[in-house]
Amino acid sequence: MKDPSRSSTSPSIISEDVIINGHSHEDDNPFAEYMWMENEEEFNRQANLKQFLLIAQIEEELWEEEFIERCFQEMLEEEEEHEWFIPARDLPQTMDQIQDQFNDLVISDSSSLEDLVVKSNLNPNAKEFVPGVKYLNI
Repeated sequence: MKDPSRSSTSPSIISEDVIINGHSHEDDNPFAEYMWMENEEEFNRQANLKQFLLIAQIEEELWEEEFIERCFQEMLEEEEEHEWFIPARDLPQTMDQIQDQFNDLVISDSSSLEDLVVKSNLNPNAKEFVPGVKYLNI
């Protein structure tokens, strides 16, 4: 009986077909495995260009982040410079405080009002202003 592992369908190794370093002697070019080196400079140029573009992109993102950070900082500084209306601090909380503010209002006497009218540049014969009504100059 024949051993099935040694059947005639299995390829036989002939001395001419011996494979050395992944290439048989029948290959057209024995240096095919090193042919990538032929275009090594172009490959390096493309790799360098990709690295340069990546660095430029990262640098642009960093500049944008820095710009945004500066804008936020300027906005915070502006807020600190202005005195903002704070209801808890600026509005009176009790009726006594409202009454005190009301009493602080001064009603001017009629003599000062007459002085204002005499010195006024307003036209006493002008029509009364009514919002939403258009007046034609005739």
